[in-house]
Amino acid sequence: MSKKAVVLLSGGLDSTTTLAIARAEGYETYTMSFQYGQRHTVELQCAENVANALGVKQHTIVDIDLRAFGGSALTADIEVPKNRSDTEMESDIPITYVPARNTIFLSYALAYAEVLVSDTIFIGANAIDYSGYPDCRPEYIEAYQRMANLATQTGVEGKTELKIRAPLMDKTKAEIIQIGVALGVDYSLTLSCYDPNTEGKACGSCDSCLLRKKGFKEAGIPDPTCYR
Repeated sequence: MSKKAVVLLSGGLDSTTTLAIARAEGYETYTMSFQYGQRHTVELQCAENVANALGVKQHTIVDIDLRAFGGSALTADIEVPKNRSDTEMESDIPITYVPARNTIFLSYALAYAEVLVSDTIFIGANAIDYSGYPDCRPEYIEAYQRMANLATQTGVEGKTELKIRAPLMDKTKAEIIQIGVALGVDYSLTLSCYDPNTEGKACGSCDSCLLRKKGFKEAGIPDPTCYR
């Protein structure tokens, strides 16, 4: 019997690499993406392309609307910060942080995993080259995992012990890219940009684009991203 895993897939660099890792470890993968009112909805097509390319068992897009709360440049009429320095990125939590996003996404993944009788959820959270999001830290992932095992029937009955895997947590962007390339990931299928145009071309200057550019440069690998 194959082992099953739910993989949160945004269509970006980190989540795509995480999916490739799950596949390489022999998991039958069930990917989950979200239409949550984000300005960069083109990422959903990227997620679908990645899911098809990496041969997932099933790809699901969940429709929720975090614009009801706003509070982020990704879900409200707030300008996406551009051309910030490394120091600025590290100094505070940016306005591109979507309140409770990973908690919401993991809750959907948790429900899906319980239905699938899966004991593993993969998430591409990273605490090294990231923009300072509080829900990308190892202590957050550990706390959520403890909660998840208290909150499910399978956990309470002792049938499964859910594990939340964040294999890229301590990796730099360059290391992540090198891992993905070794696993055959085609990064031209991915999009990291917070503010792409309608054609799906990356802006090249938001925090996510800058971190992506830096990662490819430090990895010594050509960046296949189509920037406008």
